[in-house]
Amino acid sequence: MEETKLIAGAPVELVDPHSTEPPTDAHRVGFPIVGIGASAGGLAAFEAFFSTMPADNDPGMAFVLVQHLARDHKSILSELIRRYTRMEVFEVEHGMVVKPNCAYIIPPNRDMALVNGALQLLESTVTRGIRLPIDFFFRSLAQDQHERAICIVLSGTGSDGTLGLRAVKGEGGMVMVQLPESAEYDGMPRNAIATGVVDFVLAANDMPAQLLAYVSHAFVASPLTIATQTPQSADALDAIFRLLRSQTGHDFSQYKRNTMIRRVERRMAVHQIDRLEHYVRYLQITRSEVDALFRDLLIGVTNFFRDAEIFDEIQKKVIPQLFAGKAGGEAIRVWVPGCSTGEEAYSLAILLRERMEEMKENFKVQIFATDIDKDAIESARAGIYPASIIADVSPERLAHFFDQENPDGTAYRIHKTIRDMLIFSEHSLIKDPPFSKLDLISCRNLLIYMGSAQQKKLIPLFHYGLKPGGMLVLGSSESVGDFTTLFDSIDRTAKIYQRKVDDLGPNLKGIARLLPHQGTEIVRQPGVGAANILRSESKLPLQEIIERTLLGYYAPVGALVNERGDILYLLGRTGRYLEPTPGEASLNIFRMAREGLRGDLTIALHRAVSLQMTTRHTGLRVKHEASITLVNLTVVPVPANSEDAAQRGLFLVVIEEQLNADPKLAAEPAVDRGQGADGMIPDLNEYIIRLKQELRSKDEYLQTAVEELETSNEELRSAHEEMQSVNEEMQSTNEELETSKEELQSVNEELSTVNNELQAKVLDLSRSNNDMKNLLSGTGIGTIFVDHHLRILRFTPTVAALISLIETDVGRPVYQIRSNLNGYDQLATDIRTVLGNLIPMELELQTNSGEWYLLRIRPYRTLENVIEGAVITFTEISLLKKAQAALKHSETLRRLAVVVHDSRDAILVLDMTGRILAWNPGAKRIYGWSEDEALKMNLRDLTALGEREHAFAAILQHCQSHTLEPLRMNRIAKDGTTVPISIVASALVNDAGETYAIATTSRRATS
Repeated sequence: MEETKLIAGAPVELVDPHSTEPPTDAHRVGFPIVGIGASAGGLAAFEAFFSTMPADNDPGMAFVLVQHLARDHKSILSELIRRYTRMEVFEVEHGMVVKPNCAYIIPPNRDMALVNGALQLLESTVTRGIRLPIDFFFRSLAQDQHERAICIVLSGTGSDGTLGLRAVKGEGGMVMVQLPESAEYDGMPRNAIATGVVDFVLAANDMPAQLLAYVSHAFVASPLTIATQTPQSADALDAIFRLLRSQTGHDFSQYKRNTMIRRVERRMAVHQIDRLEHYVRYLQITRSEVDALFRDLLIGVTNFFRDAEIFDEIQKKVIPQLFAGKAGGEAIRVWVPGCSTGEEAYSLAILLRERMEEMKENFKVQIFATDIDKDAIESARAGIYPASIIADVSPERLAHFFDQENPDGTAYRIHKTIRDMLIFSEHSLIKDPPFSKLDLISCRNLLIYMGSAQQKKLIPLFHYGLKPGGMLVLGSSESVGDFTTLFDSIDRTAKIYQRKVDDLGPNLKGIARLLPHQGTEIVRQPGVGAANILRSESKLPLQEIIERTLLGYYAPVGALVNERGDILYLLGRTGRYLEPTPGEASLNIFRMAREGLRGDLTIALHRAVSLQMTTRHTGLRVKHEASITLVNLTVVPVPANSEDAAQRGLFLVVIEEQLNADPKLAAEPAVDRGQGADGMIPDLNEYIIRLKQELRSKDEYLQTAVEELETSNEELRSAHEEMQSVNEEMQSTNEELETSKEELQSVNEELSTVNNELQAKVLDLSRSNNDMKNLLSGTGIGTIFVDHHLRILRFTPTVAALISLIETDVGRPVYQIRSNLNGYDQLATDIRTVLGNLIPMELELQTNSGEWYLLRIRPYRTLENVIEGAVITFTEISLLKKAQAALKHSETLRRLAVVVHDSRDAILVLDMTGRILAWNPGAKRIYGWSEDEALKMNLRDLTALGEREHAFAAILQHCQSHTLEPLRMNRIAKDGTTVPISIVASALVNDAGETYAIATTSRRATS
């Protein structure tokens, strides 16, 4: 989360939006609080929303409006809302307590959180990058108000609000999103809808009516109390469980009752259904609602590195343990049940990858991430997440383990090196077999939604799946409970456990009351003292030691089986009565029973299953090698108070050897062939009795077999009828497929035609693009195309001389690019101005190397006259600038020429030898020579012979002396007369400071 600090008042302990601690009611208000988030285009959406609120009634709720604002931008939202509502409207101040029938507006350059029913303002220290004020507020709203939280996402770009609305839904709140087609900018609404947890998608002006209806059913009316209603309501809730199980295949009856009730009540409020029986009926006729309820039950608040302090402990205490004692290339197996959309699984993968990079070794890491939510698994497999994950992922990890999915930065994709470490699959923690040989199981915040009985089943399941010494991480409100004999606690706060390495196997739930404790090995050895019979590394109470010792001496041989005879557990030495059969290995007790036991065992178990009562057969003669053993057989249905066994249909088969049995009963009767009938042994009558007993047993066995055969025949007839029905359906389906095939052929032909047309259009478009590219490049005009966010879409090569652009700069904001323009850094500001007022702008700019360019900024208009950005062009005007300068210089000279031409004085320009370079009409009037004649003369030609040597030198000296006093000289006119003149001379100097000519101004001297 971006760093924030309080800007006023005493420090306040903020509620962690990721916390899973049970909610407290101390700060919960008695009315719903509605958080509304918007970005670009939000003003129009806010106006549409509040303009349709009832004007004659108070809504009975509070509204908190969060909008993306520039840091120095003064919001006009407060004034806008006041026009359309009777509620009081406030711009939030720090610590302001939220009250009903009021609207609160976030001030600029602030983040805001709801803590204990009061709004806390925070100043963001982030000076660059994406700010997520909507996500930040929604998360705090969910944690503070739970099911009374309501959030609404309106028009805007990006994905702000996506993670926050998941938090609101996870706490049982309601989520409403603006219909994308009605929003000016549909980025935020579409990202919100993509989460799959939105309750209502409506236009902004349709939202108030639906919001008031929901609140009136969920909060204003008497709250539903399913848990305390009549037995009929309990039956209705059970009916909901059956509907869910029938349609989704998942049983929610073992989940916490209160959690189920809250989610059902929320769905009833969404549809404004008052009675549970009516909702059951609605589920029966609306299959989509069953799916919606199923999704609501699965919603969990998840994000990357959730509970950062817990992940710090995992990184320190768990991750190194997984690599301890392993060589490079060995396998590390991790299971993340209930992974939802995959953030936590990817977080663990990142920690493992960082550890491998730190060790500079590679391991075969397999992370099994499972969930029963198919949509969540598909989302996790894609590995694409909104830009708002920057609130949870550090910039270093974001750059190292994520790639930007879109050029505009609205989504990130997990890097392939991380994605390849994970295997996502649909898997039910309750009904599917667990993974095994695992180094780590991370099951955080899943057990809290399940009942205690179900939790007691899952902890031994985790114990079974882990290797000895494997690690288990649970949520902050979860623990291993009474199973401390299976796990050692590594960190009680972070709920990190390690599987004990000195146990003798998994705890078999449901038979613990019937069999010896798993932590103790009991061996029956005649002649061995009691001290040697009990071998256990753990210290046990004396009473338990005595009980187990007695059980070791006197317990009968037994087996725990299911109704099909599959053996689940063996007690005592069963080798005299059970033996494996040749061929394929099997643990079925019927196949393993020795001669003399199988028939009675089949009858006894069949009776126990069908009558659910104890069945006993005595005096069975079981043959073992060359001896016969007399045994008593008892089959006992496992009592219902053995939680797991009763549901699975388990039966305890007990085999007891008859003590003090007459050895004669175990022997076969002998007949002396030489004595005839009179020589039969005296015990022949007893032998006949046993034969009759065996015959009756055979009859009963045959009767049982006949009954089973009849049952099987009935099932086969039923299956045959079903198969006939299926066959008819398949024939009908086949005909439909034939029809569909013909339709598809027709569609394929149409698509082929359309494809050809599209190919032609693609060629035309490609040709047009080539023409446009050559046109733009050939004009020599530098051009840049930008969108509304000033991101560069396209540019021509010419512009690279002015702004340092390369191909990879496409997608970057133009204000991040360094320019070569001298003294001009307002390009971004000027573009925004043009996009704001749609008035083109032109500026003349000079580069650092001296070239001149004409900058034009114009709105980019589509054929539909929609503004989609701006076009910036740079046209070189250096030659034009030079021509303008020359023209200006020429104009200056022209004006000077007029002065010289019209002056009454004689104005001459002489070179440094005295040659005449310029001669004005005033000189002609005074001296008589024309201009053409004078330009062929030297100043000496105008001077008397005696003065020629020093006359020009005097003029040069006059120029250097800078005196203002004119010289007096005599000149010889064309007619030979002497003309006295007063003369003023001025040196003409070039840019180098060198005198290249002399300008003289003379007039007739007066005495």
